[in-house]
Amino acid sequence: MLSERRLQVLRAIVQDYVGTEEPVGSKALTERHSLGVSPATIRNDMAALEDEGFIAQPHTSAGRIPTDKGYRLFVDKLAGVKPMTAPERRAIQNFLEGAVDLDDVVARTVRLLAQLTRQVAVVQYPSLTRSTVRHVELLALAPARLMLVLITDTGRVEQRMIDCPAPFGETSLADLRARLNSKVAGRRFSDVPMLVEDLPEGFDLEDRGTVSTVLSTLLETLVEENEERLMIGGTANLTRFGHDFPLTIRPVLEALEEQVVLLKLLGEAGDSGMTVRIGHENAYEGLNSTSVVSVGYGSGGEAVAKLGVVGPTRMDYPGTMGAVRAVARYVGQILAES
Repeated sequence: MLSERRLQVLRAIVQDYVGTEEPVGSKALTERHSLGVSPATIRNDMAALEDEGFIAQPHTSAGRIPTDKGYRLFVDKLAGVKPMTAPERRAIQNFLEGAVDLDDVVARTVRLLAQLTRQVAVVQYPSLTRSTVRHVELLALAPARLMLVLITDTGRVEQRMIDCPAPFGETSLADLRARLNSKVAGRRFSDVPMLVEDLPEGFDLEDRGTVSTVLSTLLETLVEENEERLMIGGTANLTRFGHDFPLTIRPVLEALEEQVVLLKLLGEAGDSGMTVRIGHENAYEGLNSTSVVSVGYGSGGEAVAKLGVVGPTRMDYPGTMGAVRAVARYVGQILAES
């Protein structure tokens, strides 16, 4: 265990390095921070921190920089989440409240996160597997042609055209709409197949073919839309941090193009807590020089997807964590009210 003083020295080194982009020496620490000890003592503390792998000396510089291990300790023990100011919170709320549909919510969230953190923003669409049905609408387009509209609790809307095996009357259509909603409205998508399996049996023989076709289309929609989707923005922000990447930012850019990699980085959507992965904690080699800050968002206290940012390990962790958490909270509120 590090002593309290050495923890404070590590905190000062992280803060100075993130702020100045320059390796930090004992003289700078003495001048900038009230550590209450002599420069010689600080040098001893820095030597101890280096021996334990929390800081390192780049090249022949007299200063030190934090390692992945040092950032990890800083995030776990030393960094509080920096709260957003009242004007910042109002700006977030006003920007997101103008969204007209789910795609707009996601696009605005990506843009906002990238601007607030000056990192790469990644937002996962709410997954249907973790969503519930708000309403199923059935509209007659022709005697034997219907439109199925599926609306989720997260504001997602899916439309499908259905060619029926036989003409389907308005009375039967209204009956099917009512029965379908009574069974599935407010229920999880994963429960829908079991809830509707016996529905055709309640209809006249000549209508059962159409009812079965409607149900098949509904269930196919669930399967088709099971694929996770996400949106990314602010990639150009990485160019400001060219010197933070060992050789080139190319491996980072290539990794950001892989949707599967990004989904793994964000983690399981059901886990709504804040996650910070630093440097080599990211399993994908191309992202070993980056950190990922992510959190779940959703309505009713349950996460339906994740959002977060990717940037260099030399990151303002308290500020980034605060921004990611605040944006997630507002997105959840908007989905709950939509």
